[in-house]
Amino acid sequence: MSGLRVPEAVPSPEEDCERLNKAFEGFGTDEEAVIWILGHRNASQRRKIRDTYQQLYNKSLIDALQSELSGDFRDAVILWTYDPPERDAKVARDALMKKKKGIKHLKVLVEIACASSPQHLMAVRQVYGSLFECSLEEDIASTLSLPLRKLLLGLVSSYRYDRQVVDSSIASSEASKLYEAIKAKQLDHNHVVSILSTRNMFQLRETFECYKQNYGTSIDENIKSCGSGDLESLLTLVITCIDTPEKHFAQVIKDSVVGLGTDEDSLNRAIVSRAEIDMIKIREEYSKLSKTSLEGDVIDDTSGEYKNFLLTLLGQRF
Repeated sequence: MSGLRVPEAVPSPEEDCERLNKAFEGFGTDEEAVIWILGHRNASQRRKIRDTYQQLYNKSLIDALQSELSGDFRDAVILWTYDPPERDAKVARDALMKKKKGIKHLKVLVEIACASSPQHLMAVRQVYGSLFECSLEEDIASTLSLPLRKLLLGLVSSYRYDRQVVDSSIASSEASKLYEAIKAKQLDHNHVVSILSTRNMFQLRETFECYKQNYGTSIDENIKSCGSGDLESLLTLVITCIDTPEKHFAQVIKDSVVGLGTDEDSLNRAIVSRAEIDMIKIREEYSKLSKTSLEGDVIDDTSGEYKNFLLTLLGQRF
């Protein structure tokens, strides 16, 4: 359900690198060439372009983009050019190094742990250790306090089975455990953390459905009724990212463009991270949520080459 559009006949990495290098030459940069090349290549193709650029010119493509581009356009292009695990490792690190960490910053950790494949999460953890000489778990443990630390450590350190395997009896039993913990307002209970951290996504969706059928209310509604603190907000986010990630990212984009000013960091993260995964579903959810089109709101809220690049990732410029 990717929104990314890649041409049937893709030039070789060498050709793409030559065109990029030419776009950087002389006074001014040919931004449209940068958009046209990088904005129409998938992750594997972009990785080959980066490697080839280093071999051909003995310099980093990321460094070249940093030097040649500017502003929000530069930030979005660089985020896109990174390998997905490297990108998410850097985003996670930035979130954890914020002096004041709120739910807004910690969202990215939940997205990586709950709206990505188990293989991607493992790759992020591996790259994180290589880049920062400590584990993602160590940084969470050293920068966050209970109860958020306990929940996030459980989420990022687990490995979920990545197949569509569902056991209805387990779903009913674990729905009961979740209900009892939420009823007692023990949202960081070991049962809660264990179930949400280890079960595969299909099993958890069945558990959430059992919860609603057995107790008459959705699990996220019951969590919200416990209060409006950080743990309640983070747990609600976990449920949404597991159950309907497309709704979560539609909401992230909507929040980014509504009101005075644009939250470019959140807008970039949502579009860049999901362009190759489920952008078509996100577009549909956005339309239901906002009664407007995602592309139309991006056009209204951004400008210039930045706007053109985001629209390219959304599959609107080809």
